[in-house]
Amino acid sequence: MSSVQPVQCSTDYKDKDYDGVLLVSHSLQDLPVQLEGLKSHLQDYGAVDSGLGEEVVVVRVPGVPCDRLVYAPTGPVNRDYDDVRRFSEAAANGIKRAMKAGMQRPLLVCPPHNNYEKSTLVAVLGALQALYMPLELREVKLSLQSSPHKVAVLGVWVKEQAQGQEIMALASALESGRVVYRDIGGSDPERMAAPRVAEYVTEVFRNTCVQVSVRSDVRTLEKEYPCLAAVNRCASTVPRHQARVIHLEYKGEEPIQQTLMLVGKGVTYDTGGADIKAGGCMAGMHRDKCGSAAVAGFFQILAKLKPKHLKVMGAMAMVRNSVGSDCYVADELIVSRAGRRIRVGNTDAEGRMAMVDLLCEMKEKAAYEVSPHMFTIATLTGHAIRAMGPHYSIILDNGAAHRKGNALQWQKAGEVLGDMFEVSTLRREDYEFHKGKSEYEEVLQACNLPSTATPRGHQSPAAFLVMASGLDKHGLDSDQPLPFSHIDIAGSSGPFPGVPTGAPLLAMATKYILQL
Repeated sequence: MSSVQPVQCSTDYKDKDYDGVLLVSHSLQDLPVQLEGLKSHLQDYGAVDSGLGEEVVVVRVPGVPCDRLVYAPTGPVNRDYDDVRRFSEAAANGIKRAMKAGMQRPLLVCPPHNNYEKSTLVAVLGALQALYMPLELREVKLSLQSSPHKVAVLGVWVKEQAQGQEIMALASALESGRVVYRDIGGSDPERMAAPRVAEYVTEVFRNTCVQVSVRSDVRTLEKEYPCLAAVNRCASTVPRHQARVIHLEYKGEEPIQQTLMLVGKGVTYDTGGADIKAGGCMAGMHRDKCGSAAVAGFFQILAKLKPKHLKVMGAMAMVRNSVGSDCYVADELIVSRAGRRIRVGNTDAEGRMAMVDLLCEMKEKAAYEVSPHMFTIATLTGHAIRAMGPHYSIILDNGAAHRKGNALQWQKAGEVLGDMFEVSTLRREDYEFHKGKSEYEEVLQACNLPSTATPRGHQSPAAFLVMASGLDKHGLDSDQPLPFSHIDIAGSSGPFPGVPTGAPLLAMATKYILQL
């Protein structure tokens, strides 16, 4: 599964298999010897256009395929605030210009950079992000027997063939995971309603090393996942909107060294429920399923790369937060799977409700796994965007995960391929915030305000997940501490309108599979 078919490499930028060259570079002065032939033509262009180096340009260069060269400069990459994303952004802009110029077989040339070991791979991934075609459009094109790809081939220039094969293999595997992510996360709320997500995931992993099981019976959901069932209550009256819990499992061949246990928020559409999103704030709420999309996307990468040391268990909480006569409401008391009495404070805080019982289930299983680490991944709060801005995922560790230095490791892993993280911290105030305010409840789900108007609005939901799942009994003060991390991708999952980014798949793959 890829944005283009196929991705291939070449050691010669004059390779006639292509119809143009896309050069991504930070400086013409630092082009390697193999690319010296391109420099003089671009310098001549720069003599009449001082914008060279600042904007993407198309230059006629005799000798390259079809005499066409698209130059996409990264700009400076050596300042305090520069990072490897300069290469992916330049490649994305360049490939868009190449397509506008009519290229169908572009050769991407991104010379290696001493300070960014994976700059070529990052550039390829940036180009592939721009080449993604939405699922709905692919399906229409296939029905018309038309190509479901924006270009026929993406070539990659490399110094050595072996290096090219490695880049191709990694880029194809990582991109296949991001395609699954974007298909689920970006498709509209009917195309990727919960039952259709289950069908899609089942088909993706058919005849692979990933096992899939789906729970759909309403009574089973009410018994096993009462908090999710509360969110589902209104939607369950419409068969095509009924909730699904999708379990996935991958197990490597060799003795397992670590077990990852992933829970993803898969809210297919978030009206806000009874606390309805007013004033046009519902637009884009089909993207509230990107946490579950990330879980499925990671399993796609696992299926391609097959790491031997790893076991991964996943749970996708697919549910629609509908509004109507049977929707759950603020003030309700709901007993979680862990037996905690929860007072609903705001039905628009449905993501934590959808995930908390699945997290509890993972906690129950963790006692039987090798070196378990639990995660929740969610487009959870607007506060995450307000606190850190767009483009950045946020990670918070509980005590056991913090003791291992987990969050900083994720941040470092994210910097390798440009999947950036900010580290946040759980504090005692977050737990105090969610303590029951009366004898009726043990845990308060949320206050009555949106997260953007709530102090520590992205930190405290992680404390709720710990408390309502019973993970607070497995802290540093217990006989069996269990590492848990919460990842909020509300800012990093991508713009709307626009295409989902695939965050945090590249960071996850770097840390646990590629070990770059």
